[in-house]
Amino acid sequence: MLDILLKTLPFFAILGLGFAAARMKFFGEQATTHLTKFVFYFALSAMIFRFTATLPLSEVFQPRSVLAYLSGTLFVYILVTVVALLRGIGIEEAAIEAQSGAIGNVGFLGIPMLVMLLGPSAIGPVMIVLVVDLVVFGSLLVVIVSAMRDGRMSLAVIGSIVVGLTKNPMIVAILLGLLWAAFAVPIPDPVNEFLILLGAAATPGALFAIGASLATKTTERIGVALWLSSAKLALHPLAVAVACFTLFDVSPFTAAVMISAAAMPTAGNVFILAQHYGIAPVRVSSTILVSTVVSILTLTLIIAAVSG
Repeated sequence: MLDILLKTLPFFAILGLGFAAARMKFFGEQATTHLTKFVFYFALSAMIFRFTATLPLSEVFQPRSVLAYLSGTLFVYILVTVVALLRGIGIEEAAIEAQSGAIGNVGFLGIPMLVMLLGPSAIGPVMIVLVVDLVVFGSLLVVIVSAMRDGRMSLAVIGSIVVGLTKNPMIVAILLGLLWAAFAVPIPDPVNEFLILLGAAATPGALFAIGASLATKTTERIGVALWLSSAKLALHPLAVAVACFTLFDVSPFTAAVMISAAAMPTAGNVFILAQHYGIAPVRVSSTILVSTVVSILTLTLIIAAVSG
């Protein structure tokens, strides 16, 4: 475990540096926004494309792995929703709490950390997790909120979901990378060097941006934030582990990567959705802050356990 802790500490140190810079007003909110855009649209997309373009397609199209992660995440999603409804809150708030308890920061934190800790082979399982999170559960929230507010589903809602997915640079990078991989064409050396150089900025940039964004987060209903953080950091990886090993017989390495990805703290895009729809943004903000801080310990423990 000490070896893993020493390897994860630099990641959280950069995150802490971003937090300190924002707290001291050295790195403003507008600067954080622009850094996040650079990482999201350019650096991270370059990293994802390069990884997926060199992947054998068999490493991504694994039905058992997809079903294992999907079922484990769905279990936690439903559990958090039921607990929320039993507390007497509305369906929209229950849906945003379910997102907070089941969707992790796989793009900005998971990809760079797991590829560095578990090796380049981790990218295939991480892509599975990322696609399921973005396509299935990201769309699910939009469907639930739209159905509650409009009383029905419409073609306009479905169209907005499709447009939203096509505008997501991570989804686009994955699709283009898989298309390139399908033709089994080597990436030309100058292009490969360009992607390596640009993609290298993704890890420090993403971690710094996460830390800086945490400096603007506020706390509310800390008891709920602790419950949602527990669901994300403990119940989610446990549910994925059970699905991998008892229901779908996923290979040990793929299971290890997906369990580690499930242990990531709550994703920042959940806050963006909560703010966009006006559904408990401060509660989500609290969960992101708490889960990220606590994950310094829990993520280390889980990665150490599964990598063994």
